Amino acid sequence: MNNIEFAILNLLGSIVAGLFGALTWLGGGVTVVPMLTLIFGVDIRYAAGAPLTSVMATSSGAAAAYVRDGFTNVRIGTFLAIATTVGGIVGAITAARLTTSHITVIFGLVLIYSAWLSSRPKKDQPDAFAPDPFAVRLNMDSNYPTPLGMQQYQVRHVPQGFVLMLIAGAISGLLGIGSGAIKVLAINHVMQLPFKVLTTTNNFMIGVTAAANVGVYLNRGYVEPGLAMPVMLGVLAGSLLGARYCS
Repeated sequence: MNNIEFAILNLLGSIVAGLFGALTWLGGGVTVVPMLTLIFGVDIRYAAGAPLTSVMATSSGAAAAYVRDGFTNVRIGTFLAIATTVGGIVGAITAARLTTSHITVIFGLVLIYSAWLSSRPKKDQPDAFAPDPFAVRLNMDSNYPTPLGMQQYQVRHVPQGFVLMLIAGAISGLLGIGSGAIKVLAINHVMQLPFKVLTTTNNFMIGVTAAANVGVYLNRGYVEPGLAMPVMLGVLAGSLLGARYCS
């Protein structure tokens, strides 16, 4: 297989990965990384570096639109981005110190957990509870637009959510994926955010996290332009198709 054939197949596979990631909220990395390693035989470190570039491309435009429409909670996103960025840098540095076998095992466990969590129902309406003192102090409680008007919501368990986002960021930096499953657990099931706010706020954060991770991968030499460019274009096209289908 020559370079042109590889780039075309990589592009087509990344389109499918982006479509799958948009439909399942897990992101394209969970499909791109296995595709590159199992089908094309790419080293998992280079395979992890490629999707991180696509994360920055796909999140930037959508994040601005969601903030404008009033879905994204910028205060929560900014606060949790600190955790995901720190965790992402630690995970990216750790990736250079682990063997390929260890990273592969960790990736497999994350995929199994993601599949299990994706089958659980998502909470569109949060449960009733007393206000969280951290959320009140940081002014995180807010509202978002619905067909019936603005819907109020409150935030719960902020410290626990911050710790889980540290873990999610480390997984993202280690494996080159969006770690959507851990973030859903943190924001939806723990912090009790409505699912629409969860997805848009997560989109606001992942670009920042990916930018920090890519810096580490670039420094280590694990971002190959000829590999990353088809992935970025394909995942971007697939995610746009998936977003149009979901709407």
